[in-house]
Amino acid sequence: MKMYGGCKAGAGWLALLMLLSAQTWAAEEDATGPAPEGTPEQAAEEQADAPADADAEQAAEPEAPQSAADRAREALQQKEADVTQEKNLEEVFQAAEKQYSLLPSGEMSMTFSGSYSYFRDDRIDINIGDDGNINRFLIQNDAQHSFGSDLSLDYGIWNNLTFNTRLPVVYKYDTQKDVSQAALGDVSFSLRYQPFPVKVGAMNTTLYASLSTATGDSPYEINTNTEVSSGKGYYSVGGGVSMSKVVDPVVLFGSLGYTHAFDATDLKQARGSRVLEEVETGDSLSFSMGFAYSLSYEVSLSASYQQSYNFDTRFNFNDGTSALSEDSTSSVVNTSMGLRTASNRIINISFGYGLTEDSPDVLLGFSLPIDITGLKPGA
Repeated sequence: MKMYGGCKAGAGWLALLMLLSAQTWAAEEDATGPAPEGTPEQAAEEQADAPADADAEQAAEPEAPQSAADRAREALQQKEADVTQEKNLEEVFQAAEKQYSLLPSGEMSMTFSGSYSYFRDDRIDINIGDDGNINRFLIQNDAQHSFGSDLSLDYGIWNNLTFNTRLPVVYKYDTQKDVSQAALGDVSFSLRYQPFPVKVGAMNTTLYASLSTATGDSPYEINTNTEVSSGKGYYSVGGGVSMSKVVDPVVLFGSLGYTHAFDATDLKQARGSRVLEEVETGDSLSFSMGFAYSLSYEVSLSASYQQSYNFDTRFNFNDGTSALSEDSTSSVVNTSMGLRTASNRIINISFGYGLTEDSPDVLLGFSLPIDITGLKPGA
Protein backbone atom coordinates (compact mmCIF):
# COMPACT_ATOMS: atom_id res chain seq x y z
CA MET A 1 0.00 0.00 0.00
CA LYS A 2 2.98 2.34 0.43
CA MET A 3 3.73 1.98 -3.26
CA TYR A 4 0.19 2.93 -4.19
CA GLY A 5 0.23 5.96 -1.89
CA GLY A 6 3.55 7.11 -3.36
CA CYS A 7 2.24 6.86 -6.96
CA LYS A 8 -0.87 8.80 -6.06
CA ALA A 9 1.07 11.55 -4.30
CA GLY A 10 3.54 11.77 -7.19
CA ALA A 11 0.70 12.11 -9.69
CA GLY A 12 -0.79 14.94 -7.64
CA TRP A 13 2.49 16.82 -7.50
CA LEU A 14 2.97 16.30 -11.25
CA ALA A 15 -0.51 17.66 -12.01
CA LEU A 16 0.10 20.74 -9.88
CA LEU A 17 3.43 21.33 -11.61
CA MET A 18 1.87 21.05 -15.09
CA LEU A 19 -0.95 23.42 -14.22
CA LEU A 20 1.52 26.03 -12.94
CA SER A 21 3.51 25.62 -16.17
CA ALA A 22 0.30 26.01 -18.17
CA GLN A 23 -0.40 29.31 -16.45
CA THR A 24 3.14 30.48 -17.26
CA TRP A 25 2.74 29.48 -20.91
CA ALA A 26 -0.61 31.27 -21.06
CA ALA A 27 0.93 34.46 -19.65
CA GLU A 28 3.73 34.34 -22.27
CA GLU A 29 1.24 33.82 -25.10
CA ASP A 30 -0.91 36.75 -23.88
CA ALA A 31 2.16 38.93 -24.23
CA THR A 32 2.95 37.76 -27.75
CA GLY A 33 -0.57 37.40 -29.13
CA PRO A 34 -3.77 35.40 -28.94
CA ALA A 35 -3.66 31.68 -29.39
CA PRO A 36 -5.28 30.21 -32.49
CA GLU A 37 -8.90 29.31 -32.13
CA GLY A 38 -10.03 25.71 -31.99
CA THR A 39 -8.52 22.60 -30.48
CA PRO A 40 -6.36 19.96 -32.18
CA GLU A 41 -9.37 17.62 -32.25
CA GLN A 42 -11.49 20.16 -34.16
CA ALA A 43 -8.63 20.77 -36.61
CA ALA A 44 -8.38 17.03 -37.25
CA GLU A 45 -12.14 16.83 -37.98
CA GLU A 46 -11.94 19.79 -40.41
CA GLN A 47 -9.02 18.18 -42.23
CA ALA A 48 -10.98 14.92 -42.56
CA ASP A 49 -13.99 16.79 -44.04
CA ALA A 50 -11.92 18.96 -46.44
CA PRO A 51 -11.74 18.15 -50.20
CA ALA A 52 -8.92 15.94 -51.42
CA ASP A 53 -7.40 18.71 -53.59
CA ALA A 54 -6.85 20.85 -50.49
CA ASP A 55 -4.69 18.22 -48.79
CA ALA A 56 -1.53 19.42 -50.50
CA GLU A 57 -2.02 23.00 -49.33
CA GLN A 58 -2.73 21.89 -45.76
CA ALA A 59 0.28 19.60 -45.85
CA ALA A 60 2.47 22.48 -46.92
CA GLU A 61 1.19 24.73 -44.15
CA PRO A 62 2.78 24.33 -40.70
CA GLU A 63 0.65 22.88 -37.88
CA ALA A 64 -1.03 25.30 -35.56
CA PRO A 65 0.73 25.38 -32.17
CA GLN A 66 -1.14 23.78 -29.23
CA SER A 67 -2.51 25.95 -26.52
CA ALA A 68 -1.12 25.77 -22.98
CA ALA A 69 -4.24 24.02 -21.68
CA ASP A 70 -4.04 21.37 -24.43
CA ARG A 71 -0.39 20.67 -23.67
CA ALA A 72 -1.12 20.27 -19.96
CA ARG A 73 -4.11 18.01 -20.72
CA GLU A 74 -2.01 15.79 -23.03
CA ALA A 75 0.77 15.54 -20.45
CA LEU A 76 -1.69 14.42 -17.79
CA GLN A 77 -3.41 11.86 -20.03
CA GLN A 78 -2.78 8.22 -19.01
CA LYS A 79 -0.29 6.39 -21.17
CA GLU A 80 -0.66 2.70 -21.96
CA ALA A 81 2.42 1.75 -19.93
CA ASP A 82 1.51 3.90 -16.91
CA VAL A 83 0.80 2.15 -13.57
CA THR A 84 -2.81 2.55 -12.52
CA GLN A 85 -4.43 2.26 -9.12
CA GLU A 86 -6.14 -0.98 -10.20
CA LYS A 87 -2.80 -2.55 -11.19
CA ASN A 88 -1.22 -1.57 -7.87
CA LEU A 89 -4.09 -3.04 -5.88
CA GLU A 90 -4.04 -6.21 -7.96
CA GLU A 91 -0.32 -6.71 -7.28
CA VAL A 92 -0.84 -6.18 -3.56
CA PHE A 93 -3.69 -8.70 -3.43
CA GLN A 94 -1.73 -11.29 -5.42
CA ALA A 95 1.21 -10.95 -3.03
CA ALA A 96 -1.09 -11.34 -0.02
CA GLU A 97 -2.66 -14.48 -1.50
CA LYS A 98 0.75 -16.23 -1.67
CA GLN A 99 1.51 -16.15 2.06
CA TYR A 100 2.44 -19.41 3.84
CA SER A 101 2.89 -20.22 7.51
CA LEU A 102 6.06 -22.31 6.97
CA LEU A 103 9.61 -20.95 6.94
CA PRO A 104 10.40 -18.69 3.96
CA SER A 105 12.77 -20.04 1.35
CA GLY A 106 16.39 -19.98 2.53
CA GLU A 107 15.54 -19.36 6.20
CA MET A 108 16.72 -21.61 9.05
CA SER A 109 15.58 -22.08 12.64
CA MET A 110 16.84 -24.24 15.49
CA THR A 111 14.95 -25.38 18.57
CA PHE A 112 16.15 -27.10 21.72
CA SER A 113 13.67 -29.14 23.76
CA GLY A 114 13.80 -31.27 26.88
CA SER A 115 11.38 -33.89 28.17
CA TYR A 116 10.73 -36.18 31.10
CA SER A 117 8.43 -39.19 31.24
CA TYR A 118 7.54 -41.62 33.98
CA PHE A 119 6.22 -45.06 33.17
CA ARG A 120 4.97 -47.42 35.89
CA ASP A 121 3.81 -50.98 35.32
CA ASP A 122 2.57 -53.46 37.92
CA ARG A 123 3.11 -57.11 36.98
CA ILE A 124 1.48 -60.03 38.76
CA ASP A 125 3.51 -63.25 38.99
CA ILE A 126 1.26 -66.14 40.05
CA ASN A 127 1.73 -69.91 40.06
CA ILE A 128 -1.13 -72.35 40.69
CA GLY A 129 -0.32 -75.97 41.51
CA ASP A 130 -2.04 -79.12 40.30
CA ASP A 131 -4.10 -79.24 43.47
CA GLY A 132 -5.49 -75.75 42.77
CA ASN A 133 -3.55 -74.03 45.48
CA ILE A 134 -1.62 -70.85 44.81
CA ASN A 135 2.07 -71.57 45.28
CA ARG A 136 3.40 -68.15 44.32
CA PHE A 137 1.79 -64.72 44.16
CA LEU A 138 4.03 -61.72 43.58
CA ILE A 139 3.38 -58.16 42.44
CA GLN A 140 6.36 -56.66 40.67
CA ASN A 141 6.55 -52.90 40.34
CA ASP A 142 8.48 -51.81 37.28
CA ALA A 143 9.06 -48.07 36.98
CA GLN A 144 11.15 -46.30 34.36
CA HIS A 145 12.29 -42.68 34.32
CA SER A 146 13.25 -41.23 30.95
CA PHE A 147 14.97 -37.89 30.29
CA GLY A 148 15.41 -36.66 26.75
CA SER A 149 16.78 -33.68 24.89
CA ASP A 150 16.24 -32.89 21.21
CA LEU A 151 17.98 -30.52 18.83
CA SER A 152 15.67 -29.74 15.92
CA LEU A 153 16.72 -27.89 12.75
CA ASP A 154 14.27 -26.50 10.17
CA TYR A 155 15.22 -25.19 6.72
CA GLY A 156 12.88 -23.54 4.22
CA ILE A 157 13.45 -25.14 0.80
CA TRP A 158 10.57 -23.20 -0.73
CA ASN A 159 8.09 -20.85 0.86
CA ASN A 160 5.67 -23.77 1.18
CA LEU A 161 8.16 -26.64 1.74
CA THR A 162 10.22 -27.06 4.94
CA PHE A 163 12.81 -29.71 5.79
CA ASN A 164 13.33 -30.82 9.39
CA THR A 165 15.82 -33.05 11.13
CA ARG A 166 15.83 -34.03 14.80
CA LEU A 167 18.78 -35.25 16.85
CA PRO A 168 17.71 -36.79 20.19
CA VAL A 169 19.78 -37.79 23.22
CA VAL A 170 18.07 -40.08 25.75
CA TYR A 171 18.83 -40.92 29.38
CA LYS A 172 16.87 -43.76 31.02
CA TYR A 173 16.81 -45.20 34.52
CA ASP A 174 15.04 -48.45 35.37
CA THR A 175 14.18 -48.77 39.05
CA GLN A 176 13.62 -52.53 39.00
CA LYS A 177 16.91 -53.37 37.26
CA ASP A 178 18.72 -50.44 38.87
CA VAL A 179 20.24 -49.68 35.48
CA SER A 180 20.78 -46.30 33.81
CA GLN A 181 22.15 -45.34 30.44
CA ALA A 182 22.57 -42.25 28.27
CA ALA A 183 22.81 -42.70 24.51
CA LEU A 184 21.85 -41.30 21.14
CA GLY A 185 18.21 -41.82 20.18
CA ASP A 186 16.61 -42.39 16.79
CA VAL A 187 17.46 -39.58 14.35
CA SER A 188 14.49 -38.56 12.20
CA PHE A 189 13.87 -36.50 9.06
CA SER A 190 10.66 -34.95 7.82
CA LEU A 191 9.16 -32.71 5.15
CA ARG A 192 6.19 -30.36 5.56
CA TYR A 193 4.35 -29.04 2.53
CA GLN A 194 1.51 -26.54 2.21
CA PRO A 195 -0.37 -27.02 -1.08
CA PHE A 196 -2.45 -23.87 -0.66
CA PRO A 197 -1.55 -20.37 0.59
CA VAL A 198 -2.95 -19.20 3.90
CA LYS A 199 -6.18 -17.23 3.51
CA VAL A 200 -8.09 -15.36 6.16
CA GLY A 201 -11.01 -17.43 7.43
CA ALA A 202 -9.99 -20.54 5.45
CA MET A 203 -8.63 -23.87 6.65
CA ASN A 204 -4.83 -24.09 6.72
CA THR A 205 -3.68 -27.51 5.43
CA THR A 206 -0.19 -28.99 5.76
CA LEU A 207 0.97 -32.37 4.43
CA TYR A 208 3.92 -34.10 6.06
CA ALA A 209 6.16 -37.12 5.51
CA SER A 210 8.73 -38.54 7.92
CA LEU A 211 11.54 -41.08 8.14
CA SER A 212 12.69 -42.43 11.49
CA THR A 213 15.99 -44.29 11.65
CA ALA A 214 17.24 -46.91 14.12
CA THR A 215 20.36 -45.12 15.38
CA GLY A 216 19.46 -45.67 19.03
CA ASP A 217 20.15 -48.80 21.06
CA SER A 218 17.59 -51.39 19.99
CA PRO A 219 15.49 -53.12 22.66
CA TYR A 220 15.90 -56.33 20.61
CA GLU A 221 19.71 -56.30 20.70
CA ILE A 222 20.59 -55.26 24.26
CA ASN A 223 21.03 -57.46 27.31
CA THR A 224 17.59 -57.14 28.88
CA ASN A 225 18.95 -57.83 32.37
CA THR A 226 21.69 -55.20 32.50
CA GLU A 227 20.87 -52.61 29.81
CA VAL A 228 18.08 -50.28 28.73
CA SER A 229 17.31 -49.17 25.20
CA SER A 230 17.40 -45.66 23.76
CA GLY A 231 15.55 -46.36 20.50
CA LYS A 232 12.73 -48.44 19.09
CA GLY A 233 14.94 -50.83 17.12
CA TYR A 234 13.51 -50.51 13.59
CA TYR A 235 13.08 -48.07 10.71
CA SER A 236 9.71 -46.50 9.92
CA VAL A 237 8.17 -44.12 7.41
CA GLY A 238 5.04 -42.11 7.94
CA GLY A 239 2.80 -39.50 6.44
CA GLY A 240 -0.29 -37.55 7.20
CA VAL A 241 -2.09 -34.24 7.16
CA SER A 242 -2.51 -31.52 9.76
CA MET A 243 -5.12 -28.76 9.65
CA SER A 244 -5.77 -25.59 11.58
CA LYS A 245 -8.37 -22.84 11.51
CA VAL A 246 -8.54 -19.51 13.28
CA VAL A 247 -11.86 -18.98 15.08
CA ASP A 248 -11.16 -15.73 16.85
CA PRO A 249 -9.93 -15.70 19.58
CA VAL A 250 -8.81 -19.37 19.44
CA VAL A 251 -7.01 -21.59 16.92
CA LEU A 252 -8.39 -25.09 16.32
CA PHE A 253 -6.01 -27.75 15.05
CA GLY A 254 -5.93 -31.47 14.34
CA SER A 255 -3.88 -34.11 12.54
CA LEU A 256 -4.18 -37.62 11.16
CA GLY A 257 -1.23 -39.86 10.32
CA TYR A 258 -0.17 -43.39 9.44
CA THR A 259 3.22 -45.01 10.12
CA HIS A 260 4.61 -48.12 8.47
CA ALA A 261 7.24 -50.00 10.46
CA PHE A 262 9.87 -52.20 8.81
CA ASP A 263 10.71 -55.59 10.30
CA ALA A 264 13.78 -56.03 12.50
CA THR A 265 15.82 -58.96 11.20
CA ASP A 266 19.15 -60.71 11.87
CA LEU A 267 18.63 -60.58 15.63
CA LYS A 268 20.39 -62.76 18.19
CA GLN A 269 18.89 -61.77 21.51
CA ALA A 270 18.63 -64.36 24.25
CA ARG A 271 15.12 -64.65 25.65
CA GLY A 272 15.30 -67.38 28.27
CA SER A 273 16.13 -70.67 26.53
CA ARG A 274 15.31 -69.28 23.10
CA VAL A 275 16.94 -66.75 20.79
CA LEU A 276 14.96 -63.96 19.19
CA GLU A 277 15.75 -63.77 15.47
CA GLU A 278 13.10 -61.54 13.93
CA VAL A 279 10.44 -59.03 14.95
CA GLU A 280 7.55 -58.31 12.58
CA THR A 281 6.57 -54.91 13.89
CA GLY A 282 3.05 -53.63 13.44
CA ASP A 283 2.03 -50.38 11.82
CA SER A 284 0.34 -47.57 13.73
CA LEU A 285 -2.46 -45.08 13.16
CA SER A 286 -2.56 -41.81 15.08
CA PHE A 287 -4.63 -38.67 15.38
CA SER A 288 -4.68 -35.56 17.52
CA MET A 289 -6.87 -32.53 18.10
CA GLY A 290 -6.79 -29.44 20.26
CA PHE A 291 -6.98 -25.70 20.50
CA ALA A 292 -4.75 -22.74 21.40
CA TYR A 293 -5.84 -19.51 23.05
CA SER A 294 -3.87 -16.30 23.40
CA LEU A 295 -4.37 -14.63 26.78
CA SER A 296 -2.19 -11.68 25.81
CA TYR A 297 0.70 -10.78 23.57
CA GLU A 298 3.11 -12.51 25.97
CA VAL A 299 1.11 -15.54 27.18
CA SER A 300 -0.80 -18.27 25.31
CA LEU A 301 -2.35 -21.57 26.40
CA SER A 302 -3.11 -24.75 24.46
CA ALA A 303 -4.63 -28.15 25.14
CA SER A 304 -4.56 -31.27 22.98
CA TYR A 305 -5.51 -34.93 22.92
CA GLN A 306 -3.33 -37.52 21.16
CA GLN A 307 -4.11 -41.15 20.50
CA SER A 308 -2.30 -43.87 18.58
CA TYR A 309 -3.33 -47.41 17.76
CA ASN A 310 -0.55 -49.96 17.25
CA PHE A 311 -1.27 -53.17 15.39
CA ASP A 312 -0.02 -56.53 16.71
CA THR A 313 3.67 -57.48 16.60
CA ARG A 314 5.04 -60.99 16.01
CA PHE A 315 8.26 -62.30 17.61
CA ASN A 316 9.98 -65.19 15.80
CA PHE A 317 12.49 -67.41 17.64
CA ASN A 318 15.22 -69.79 16.53
CA ASP A 319 13.27 -72.92 17.45
CA GLY A 320 10.51 -72.10 14.96
CA THR A 321 8.07 -70.81 17.57
CA SER A 322 6.60 -67.35 17.64
CA ALA A 323 4.78 -65.08 20.06
CA LEU A 324 2.16 -62.51 19.15
CA SER A 325 1.60 -59.33 21.11
CA GLU A 326 -1.86 -57.82 21.21
CA ASP A 327 -2.88 -54.50 19.73
CA SER A 328 -2.15 -51.55 21.98
CA THR A 329 -3.62 -48.08 22.36
CA SER A 330 -1.85 -45.04 23.74
CA SER A 331 -3.80 -41.92 24.74
CA VAL A 332 -2.29 -38.76 26.18
CA VAL A 333 -3.74 -35.39 27.21
CA ASN A 334 -1.35 -32.44 26.96
CA THR A 335 -1.53 -28.85 28.12
CA SER A 336 1.10 -26.23 27.37
CA MET A 337 1.81 -22.59 28.02
CA GLY A 338 3.79 -20.28 25.76
CA LEU A 339 5.73 -17.33 27.18
CA ARG A 340 7.06 -14.66 24.84
CA THR A 341 10.35 -13.42 26.28
CA ALA A 342 11.36 -11.46 23.17
CA SER A 343 9.89 -10.45 19.84
CA ASN A 344 11.38 -13.57 18.22
CA ARG A 345 11.53 -15.96 21.19
CA ILE A 346 8.71 -18.04 22.71
CA ILE A 347 9.36 -20.60 25.46
CA ASN A 348 6.86 -23.46 25.68
CA ILE A 349 6.24 -25.46 28.86
CA SER A 350 4.04 -28.57 28.63
CA PHE A 351 2.45 -31.11 30.97
CA GLY A 352 0.69 -34.32 30.03
CA TYR A 353 -0.62 -37.55 31.50
CA GLY A 354 -1.54 -40.90 30.04
CA LEU A 355 -5.03 -42.37 29.94
CA THR A 356 -4.22 -45.99 29.07
CA GLU A 357 -1.87 -48.67 30.42
CA ASP A 358 0.35 -48.41 27.37
CA SER A 359 0.87 -44.66 27.89
CA PRO A 360 3.38 -42.88 30.13
CA ASP A 361 1.89 -41.85 33.44
CA VAL A 362 3.49 -38.39 33.49
CA LEU A 363 4.94 -36.21 30.73
CA LEU A 364 6.83 -32.94 31.20
CA GLY A 365 8.57 -30.87 28.56
CA PHE A 366 9.86 -27.50 27.45
CA SER A 367 11.20 -26.01 24.22
CA LEU A 368 12.89 -22.77 23.23
CA PRO A 369 14.37 -21.42 19.99
CA ILE A 370 18.10 -20.95 19.51
CA ASP A 371 19.46 -17.84 17.82
CA ILE A 372 21.48 -18.97 14.79
CA THR A 373 21.63 -15.63 12.95
CA GLY A 374 25.35 -16.00 12.35
CA LEU A 375 24.89 -19.46 10.79
CA LYS A 376 22.26 -18.40 8.23
CA PRO A 377 23.33 -18.24 4.58
CA GLY A 378 24.38 -14.74 3.63
CA ALA A 379 24.59 -13.57 7.26
